[in-house]
Amino acid sequence: MSLIQVTAPEKPDPAVKPFPAMQGRAAVTGTGEPAFSIADWIQLVRVPQWIKNFFVLAPLLFSGEATRLTEVARAFAAFTMFCLLASAIYLWNDAADAAADRAHPTKRDRPIAAGRIAPRHARTVGAVLAAAALVFAWLIAPPLALIALTYLGLNVLYTVRLKEMVLLDVFALAAFFILRLLAGATAIGVRPSIWLLLCGGLLALYLGFTKRRHELSTMGSGSAEHRSVLSHYSPAFLDQMSGVLLSVTVVSYILYTVSSETARNAGDDLLTYSTVFVLYGVFRYLYLVHLRDGGSPTRTLLTDRALMVNVILWVAYCAWVIY
Repeated sequence: MSLIQVTAPEKPDPAVKPFPAMQGRAAVTGTGEPAFSIADWIQLVRVPQWIKNFFVLAPLLFSGEATRLTEVARAFAAFTMFCLLASAIYLWNDAADAAADRAHPTKRDRPIAAGRIAPRHARTVGAVLAAAALVFAWLIAPPLALIALTYLGLNVLYTVRLKEMVLLDVFALAAFFILRLLAGATAIGVRPSIWLLLCGGLLALYLGFTKRRHELSTMGSGSAEHRSVLSHYSPAFLDQMSGVLLSVTVVSYILYTVSSETARNAGDDLLTYSTVFVLYGVFRYLYLVHLRDGGSPTRTLLTDRALMVNVILWVAYCAWVIY
């Protein structure tokens, strides 16, 4: 009989948790760099956030130029340029905010904050995307490159200083949307409507303040650790700001549908009836923020079917009236 007894390897006890030092760490390659996947890069460049760049196409729709294929191609080229530029900004911001993002309940899962992508790699790819966007903008129209540079510079200023300044942080976010509208008008060679800029800027302010309220209510006492400017806001103040902006935005849109050149060309006051879609959209978003944990305009639009259908119907109705 053999003196050596062979036993099966002991199975790990499921009740025993791994040592904490081994949790939450990304896998590494043989060179010591974090391992990543294509999905991580797709998440990092924020493809769903590109929906904000549809503001670039608004001048095409409301100027009456959407029946000309050349102008349609130029508008979509500007849209693509802004997608590249926005992704470059997201890469740089995530690299700069990695420490703060780890304190956020959802942002801590972003690839850089989670340690799956090195910050220096994100900065390098961001620089390539920004350079490509600027060249693309120059090829579309030289003035468009100036708008792209302004957008880029304002984003840098926002990251360095403006995001920590009460009120100016949200005004900077609204300026990004106004620059998108200016870019769309510049790409197709039309004069931007002051009414379109006013409505777009006011809507962006409204969305910005409601987003700040969601961040404040979601993170509670730890909100300032993630975004220092939140320590200067309160839910009551943000609710008041949102209410004022909601009213002003709706009134401005009504005036746009009555007094603008687009409305006069459409005739019969048909564009005014599109106010129904605008009212439902802003009220629906306000409802989602307060009662359904909505906050991010992009995520809310993509996940709420009623809101998405309303936006599609609004665009379709406006296109029918104008064309």
